[in-house]
This record gives sequence, C-alpha cells and structure tokens, in this order.
Amino acid sequence: MSERLDQMLRSTKAEGRSAFVPYLMLGDPSAQATLAFAKALVRAGADMLELGLPFSDPPADGPVLQRAAQRALAAGMSTRKALTLLAEIRSACDVPLSLLCYANPVERYGVERFYADMAAAGVDAVLVADVPIEEAEPYAAAARSAGVAPILLASALSDSARLGRIGAVGGGYVYATARVGITGEQRGVADDLQATVARIASATGLPVVVGFGLSSPAHVAAVALTGADGIIVGSALAQLVENALAGDPTNIEQAFKEIEQFSEPCRAACAVPSRSPLC
Repeated sequence: MSERLDQMLRSTKAEGRSAFVPYLMLGDPSAQATLAFAKALVRAGADMLELGLPFSDPPADGPVLQRAAQRALAAGMSTRKALTLLAEIRSACDVPLSLLCYANPVERYGVERFYADMAAAGVDAVLVADVPIEEAEPYAAAARSAGVAPILLASALSDSARLGRIGAVGGGYVYATARVGITGEQRGVADDLQATVARIASATGLPVVVGFGLSSPAHVAAVALTGADGIIVGSALAQLVENALAGDPTNIEQAFKEIEQFSEPCRAACAVPSRSPLC
C-alpha cells in the first residue's frame, strides 16, 4: 500500500489532530483550474487531496457535486485526461492523492489497467463509491497489485460482520459517512458519530476518515472531537467554485481566494486542544 498515505496518517495522529482532506472534482471548471486549486489547497494546509473522477450518474453525490461533474464532463474531462491531470498534480503536490470514482468508468477502462495507470500517475488510494463489500474483492485485488490502497465505505448502519469484511478487504483507511445520506446535504455530524468512528476503527483495524455533509469549520471541529483520523470537506468547496464562477466563468482568481479563505479555518479546526498526541 501507499507509504506516503501511511506516513501522513501516522504523522497527523502523532500531532494529536485529524488530517484535513479537501475534495476537488477533476476538470471543474478546467484541468488547469483544478491544478491551480490543488496547489492552493496544499498551501492552505491540506494533508491529503481527495479528487473526484467526473461521472454522469454518481449515486452517492448530491446536486452540488453532480453539477461539478457535469461542468467537468462538458469541459472535456475523461479518464485518460484525468490521468494526465493527476500526474501534473502529483508533480506539483507532495501530499497523498485519493481518487473517488464509480464502477462504470473503471469497468469501461479495464479494472487492472485502471489501477495500474492510476498508480503510475501518482494516486495513493481509490474509492469506488458504488461498489459494496460483496463485490469489492476484484477491485481491491487490482488495487493491491498496483500498490494502491483500496478504500471502502462504512456508516453507522454497518454491522460488525460487515465491518470485519471491510477491514479484511480494504486498506489505507475506511471512509466513514458523518451521516447516512448523500454528499452535500450540509446536515453536519450525527449525534452518535463518535461511537460510530470508534466501532469502525475497532472492527476494521484501519484509520477512519469521515466525510459527507461537512460544510463549515464548526462541522470539522465536531468531527475532530470524535477522534477521526481524517476529515473530508467536498461539496462546500465545489459550491464555492460554482458561486465564484456564476457571474463570470473566467473568474478563477476569485475562486482561488474563496477556497483558501474557507480552507484555512477548516484546517485549523482539525486540531482539537483536548486531544493529546498519540491518543
């Protein structure tokens, strides 16, 4: 698996904080804009980047990320072009890169070839969001063969048996949903999230990274208190990009400014004073 990913998660844990993981849709609104946004997020303190491969029918995504994917596809983004863009991001940024995608593009490209080419582009981890644990082994095997961490989803609804299977098949970390639902609902953190994070970590033996519906530094701080190893903020950033470009599609500088202004307090919120190193 990815040594870069493992080292980052160990380092942030030793510092007594959660990793800050912002999300970008590849190609929204263009490949060069995504590259510039990635650099801006790393400057703002991103510990890892989660990058979405645009797909026309993403079942886990809410309207904000659906629109981001549509903009990227309309601009010509494809799996092949995404590989080129990912390689450029890897050259410019030394943080781990985690790809979120869906099964249809992976199958169309060829599963083993997909993971091998993602590894060659510098991707550290891949989550195929619509593949359940019952169907995940071929994807995970191809990922492990390529040296890529196979990320799997879990939620408060995942029972102990299911979590055990996720721990046996997956790697890198488990993506835990802050609430049951889709991305971008901005409902914040479930009341029982701390117990859910602890249960997932215990049953799988893997770090737990939380996402879905986190749209403010207050949401990030609440997740950090649960002991989560990482925190993903996605739809809120995509909405900032959309808002910045609404009046002027060329207004990339405004999008840069808003991304950095939003990300810096989110990154700061990952460090909770009450959490001590190595806890």
